[in-house]
Amino acid sequence: MTKKLLEDTLGGFTSSDSSIVVVGSLARQEFTSGSDVDWTLLLDGISHPEHLKVAQEIRKSLKDLDIRQPGREGVFGTIASGHDLIHHIGGQDDTNANTTLRILLLLESDTIGHPDAYERVLRNVLWRYLDEDRGLWLGSGEYKVPRFLFNDVARYWRTMTVDFAYKQRNRQNEGFAIRNLKLRMSRKLLFLAGMVACFECHCGFASKEERQEFYSLKQVQAVIERLRLVLMKPPLEILASALLRNPNLDLQSKQLFDSYDEFLGMLADDTPSCGGQTIREHLDKLPVERLGSDETASRGRDISHRYRDAIGAIFLSDKNELGRMTIEYGVF
Repeated sequence: MTKKLLEDTLGGFTSSDSSIVVVGSLARQEFTSGSDVDWTLLLDGISHPEHLKVAQEIRKSLKDLDIRQPGREGVFGTIASGHDLIHHIGGQDDTNANTTLRILLLLESDTIGHPDAYERVLRNVLWRYLDEDRGLWLGSGEYKVPRFLFNDVARYWRTMTVDFAYKQRNRQNEGFAIRNLKLRMSRKLLFLAGMVACFECHCGFASKEERQEFYSLKQVQAVIERLRLVLMKPPLEILASALLRNPNLDLQSKQLFDSYDEFLGMLADDTPSCGGQTIREHLDKLPVERLGSDETASRGRDISHRYRDAIGAIFLSDKNELGRMTIEYGVF
């Protein structure tokens, strides 16, 4: 499936006040035949009763294209308001669904049709994180990292891990193997991309003097533009761009990307091989009691371990700046 097909089918449902936002594998440019399309009709303007009919038409059109619909939790496949995403960061009104949509909007999203509403909401969300981050502008620390934004990215990563346990219980282990592999691989990639994007607020300068001069004034809009240039890329590219500036980490970087490439290859392999099932179907239906003895699950586990070890060698080492910043910000 191409983005053009979705543009041709769904683009007419959007306007200057509404955007169809897609997240997940489609936005990460990792879409395979077994992927679903996680979409939201994002509104940034006057609400109208007709918006519900638009959302229903979008759902029907995707069904007609025989495209898998969003997951059963109900976070996607519906209407969302830019107001909630901008104003409810933290506190009682920042629900799980609101946090999920806000962070995915920042880290792995794309639009179908008019992008105007999407761009306004995204930039206003970034404004909240940056304008209210006193430490970014006035802090005396060595690094210039937007801690408010970083903490929310870190919170979302932990939320995904807790929700994994929730779904495990709620679904009685159904789909455990495939969800566990995704948590270890693509969900972890999302956190890494968010963390690296925050670090770019410090690293993306030619010299220490240039950075000091830049942050001598409170230039919220200028930092938003810097972050937008980073966040417009898919997560793998965000990570690759940062690691390319660290040739001393080439060996570990190769291990990281090789393992991720192998993971994507497993999900994209449509060849029936596991009892007539594709690898994705096999992992989706594999009983949790057979995880320890199943060859496909074992292969996935091995890939995730190589990925984990490469990440640890890069980001938990005090021998490079990315590692030192992770140690500084990633724990406390």
